[in-house]
Amino acid sequence: MAHTTVTTTPFTDQKPGTSGLRKKVTVFQQANYLENFVQATFNAIGDCVGKSLVIGGDGRFYNQTAIQIILKMAAANGFTQVWVGQNGILSTPAASCVIRKYQAFGGIILSASHNPAGQDGDFGIKFNTSNGGPAPESITEAIFEHSLTIKDYKISNDADVALDEIGSKELSGMTVDIIDSVSDYADLMETIFDFKQIADLLAKDSFSMRFDAMHAVTGPYAKEILENRLGAEKGTVINGIPLPDFAKGHPDPNLTYAEELVAEMFSDHAPVFGAASDGDGDRNMILGANFFVTPSDSLAILAANADLVPAYKDGLSGIARSMPTSQAADRVAEKLGIEAHETPTGWKFFGNLLDADRATLCGEESFGTGSNHIREKDGLWAVLFWLNILAARGQSVADIVIQHWQTFGRNFYTRHDYEAIPNAEAEQVMQHLEDQLPTLTGKTFKGRTVSYADNFSYHDPIDNSVSSQQGIRIGFDGGDRIVYRLSGTGTEGATLRVYIESYEDDKAKLLDDTQQTLADLIELADSLAKIVDFTGRTTPTVIT
Repeated sequence: MAHTTVTTTPFTDQKPGTSGLRKKVTVFQQANYLENFVQATFNAIGDCVGKSLVIGGDGRFYNQTAIQIILKMAAANGFTQVWVGQNGILSTPAASCVIRKYQAFGGIILSASHNPAGQDGDFGIKFNTSNGGPAPESITEAIFEHSLTIKDYKISNDADVALDEIGSKELSGMTVDIIDSVSDYADLMETIFDFKQIADLLAKDSFSMRFDAMHAVTGPYAKEILENRLGAEKGTVINGIPLPDFAKGHPDPNLTYAEELVAEMFSDHAPVFGAASDGDGDRNMILGANFFVTPSDSLAILAANADLVPAYKDGLSGIARSMPTSQAADRVAEKLGIEAHETPTGWKFFGNLLDADRATLCGEESFGTGSNHIREKDGLWAVLFWLNILAARGQSVADIVIQHWQTFGRNFYTRHDYEAIPNAEAEQVMQHLEDQLPTLTGKTFKGRTVSYADNFSYHDPIDNSVSSQQGIRIGFDGGDRIVYRLSGTGTEGATLRVYIESYEDDKAKLLDDTQQTLADLIELADSLAKIVDFTGRTTPTVIT
């Protein structure tokens, strides 16, 4: 095997965040930058000789270039088998599916998720373990440590591998199988949901839907599953061709960035059902005609109706949610008599619970839901779950949500994002809040008494690991909450996220406006953190 050992020097900024390493494309294009991180990853996971790997990405700019580098480095480091999505494409949930199906040692996923793409956009890379899920903190910390001491990396001298033709190829003694990017994932979905029941719904004249792939990776998956296998009308999937720059859009499926879909769903001639997914296919937004379903409510409603889906008809072992996600799912878990888990933000924290069968459904307020079928959140899975519920219940999205509130009460919930704040200003906000924590409990603000105030720490019930400093929580008597976090998904400055929640079980108030209902808590959240004083921001960038 002909390969070269290249001398290099460390970069100091290669610490993985919530889901891998994300930087501007221009950062990854620096000499040895990607190579250093890949070699640090291989060094962190140990002896690679004889092991297998899955590689794919969301198709954003630099995807194929990075795959060629990673393939050559994998061969030089002793991997003997690699599966790659055709043209380098694999959605994040599809990559998890493939890792599990082929029992690979792990996978490298290339994506910056919902971040903008293109030559001046963002790029990302992360390692997933053999269960198909993101590497736990023990591995990501080891990767970072190796990145700080790296002296050289290994890379094959062979020519690039053609990624456009399905079939088996050879690279420096390593087998490279180019696989259909869509089929394995689509086949898995058929084993979970009642495709005949969904197809019958889609065939009804009274039913219509729209799925916005946002020019990102889910386009081919949605077309194959919704239009080809389920028979949805051609054109149901819009913006379905993945583009390297996502058509210069922001592929984040929320009310701000999925503006084309939102405009149609809140029009006089809205389809019955609407949905969108993000850059790498792991997030989802659910809409009814003139009706938005919060991700927190979506998780709770999926759990409450899980027995309508073939894969979950025998019940759930538990529900897990990230700490900032509303407590709506906890109420469902209590009624079902199953475990409810609260974890830090980051899908990697769900992996142990899923592997130990302590949870079946998982969700994050950042438009991510999933289950034990893979070890990533899964946008299209959530869409199919909703379609299965709609087909079984024969009601509208709004009717299903409102009936859920009437049964369980409503957790009024909003998230205010302040994007691209200078890091120093964001840290000032968090430090100011941290300094107040010891004195807040017992104080009363706007008629609400603080029952607890802390920086969330998580004790994993499976491996006993502890993750601290996971977000500042201020809880009030009655269950109202304010949560503050700095997000680890951006590449420019910091994103301050403020989560505000209030429970209401008065049936006369269930349809009240969210922002108005939470107005006093929103004002309190701003004043406690002194957001305007420290950042100069008077309004959030995004409200969901």
